[in-house]
Amino acid sequence: MKTIKYSGLVIFLLGLAIFTGTLFSGTFRLTQSELDAFIQEKGYKSDIIKGQLQKAVVTDETLNIFEFSSNVRNAYKTSNYFYDQQIAKYDAEKNWDKKGEQYQYKIYGKPHTLSYEIAKKAGKGFVKDNAGLTWFLTFGLGIIGALLFILPNLILLGKPGIKNDGIYLESATNRGWIAWLVLIYLVTFYLVLYFMPDYAVNWTYILDPISNFLNGGDASQWFVYGFLYCTIMLVMGTRMFIKYRHNKYQIVRTISVLFFQIVFAFLIPEIMTSLNMPGYDFKNAFPLDYDFFFEWNLDSLRNSGGIGIFILVWGVILTLVIVPVMVYFFGKRWYCSWVCGCGGLAETLGDPYRQHSNKSLNAWKLERWLIHAVLVFSLVMTLVTLYCYFSGAESFIGIKSQWIKDTYSFLIGAWFAGVIGTGFYPIFGNRVWCRFGCPLAAYLGLVQRFKSRFRITTNGGQCISCGNCSTYCEQGIDVRAYAQKGENIVRSSCVGCGVCSAVCPRGVLKLENGPEEGRINPTEVLLGNDVDLMQLVNKK
Repeated sequence: MKTIKYSGLVIFLLGLAIFTGTLFSGTFRLTQSELDAFIQEKGYKSDIIKGQLQKAVVTDETLNIFEFSSNVRNAYKTSNYFYDQQIAKYDAEKNWDKKGEQYQYKIYGKPHTLSYEIAKKAGKGFVKDNAGLTWFLTFGLGIIGALLFILPNLILLGKPGIKNDGIYLESATNRGWIAWLVLIYLVTFYLVLYFMPDYAVNWTYILDPISNFLNGGDASQWFVYGFLYCTIMLVMGTRMFIKYRHNKYQIVRTISVLFFQIVFAFLIPEIMTSLNMPGYDFKNAFPLDYDFFFEWNLDSLRNSGGIGIFILVWGVILTLVIVPVMVYFFGKRWYCSWVCGCGGLAETLGDPYRQHSNKSLNAWKLERWLIHAVLVFSLVMTLVTLYCYFSGAESFIGIKSQWIKDTYSFLIGAWFAGVIGTGFYPIFGNRVWCRFGCPLAAYLGLVQRFKSRFRITTNGGQCISCGNCSTYCEQGIDVRAYAQKGENIVRSSCVGCGVCSAVCPRGVLKLENGPEEGRINPTEVLLGNDVDLMQLVNKK
């Protein structure tokens, strides 16, 4: 079995190495006619950008993606710098006609966006010409290797029960050097995805055939991310099925998050795009879907006819009606552990790291302040955005709409949810984003804490204080403290993953949905019985 397991590890690492190595392959350049066609397609009017791009991409030199992207970014900056100078000059002269004229020559957007669009057309080489073979050498080997590494556990763990033996003895799961390497790779991946997508254009070539089949267009960096997301969840979901195969709750929960991620978050939006409809994830609720009320999205939905209006109405109803009603009956677990893609990745890819969630009082205090601050930030941003959208103003009470949207997108949407939220799994646990940053989790938690039928009941008399429940609580809850006192667990941060119950050797913990009056502190009942007993003894 060990031979199969470690052979799988070697195959997986080979696939990962080839996948990473594709970034450095291929050559990038355009002919003059190809560049002219691109400029005409984009509608650029500036002769400066035309000349700068000609020098950057129409060349006899053999350019790799990093040299090519650097040239394009410099062309972008040089052109826009010139027109910014012109605008400043005419502004000082109060020559409003000339100032206004300059804006049509500027290139809007980010330098890496222009670089990515040109690189997508300019790439040549093995990866682009052999997408199917490259897919097998990267994704294929990665999947085969990971499954070979995982599947022997089906035989090695033959007896019922969930085994976590040696989890603090392995470098991959005890914050050792392997964990740090995984963190560095994940963080680098997210930095490239969010801020340097032009460097990852070869990854999009690998998935172009699949993207064309699903939506009729070439793959973007977000298609690559979505496909990777689903692939990783499927492979690590297989691991969940094996590890928790004796626990029906975990099996069904894993099936649920896989279904909602693959069908709702990936396939449905791609199919909608192929039908010239706005691609929309119908399970994604505001404020997790923080750009739902941005101007560009509202305009897109309004211009999409009936389906756009339906999506707009559905998004509002989902947030204001469906979410709180479902939390009332089932707790926040219905979304965070059964539906949400972020939670799905945390429960599959992140499961080996759940024991790293900080249980200290300071971590709990930071969690409360930080997650609710993000919620307030998202609400203020949305209020400013909607006011400016309907009034035509650029700011609200001194807050500029574009500034607050850009700030939230950069700090929360990119860094917190992506780079930190997933990249830090191996060191800080699998629910960093869900616990400290997700504004929807904060919203769900407020409802769950004060108005929900969900609770985890405990039987203190059966608790042996082994600590498994607290160790594997991904939300940093000291479950054992509740269990020892026989108290119901009613916490706004609890996502109802049920792992505390699954790893309990005595069946002390039970997830329940019952009447609100049942959400009591059993300790009070026990103390009351003791008092009655003492009174009876004293009478005798």
